[in-house]
Amino acid sequence: MNNQELMIVKQAIINEIEGYEFYNMAANNSSSAEVKNAFLELAQEEMQHVVWLKDLFNKVKDDNVVDFQLALIPEPASPAIFKWENLDRKDAGIAVSAFGIGIQMEKASIEYYTKAAKETGIKKAKELFNILIKWEKIHLDKFSLQYEELKEEWWSEQGYAPF
Repeated sequence: MNNQELMIVKQAIINEIEGYEFYNMAANNSSSAEVKNAFLELAQEEMQHVVWLKDLFNKVKDDNVVDFQLALIPEPASPAIFKWENLDRKDAGIAVSAFGIGIQMEKASIEYYTKAAKETGIKKAKELFNILIKWEKIHLDKFSLQYEELKEEWWSEQGYAPF
């Protein structure tokens, strides 16, 4: 058993749980069904990442990494795009804030998994981290695109439109 490898995976689990909790909190603070459902979908994806990481943790802990089934982990789907015309305007401030925080969380996750993939000596762990990087990039792309669109709209409604 390699304690350094286990620490990498344990930290990854905490990071994903923080993402799960954040997206649930964002969903609970939204009155827009579309935004709420989008955040709940992201929360579920984060929880699925936890499941994969816990499985990896247990396999590493038991010196049984050979049984870790990467083939059961799907590649990320392309991001669904929100229909912002359905967004309740009173949710706009919450959405801008949540997406801004989400962007930072996804960037941090990408950095963490990139570093973890470089540091691990376990081939299957490296492969899982690389899959998780793809998932987090999909989340980041989704947030970045929508954040910019919503930010411009929110600025305009607040009279802060860039000049």
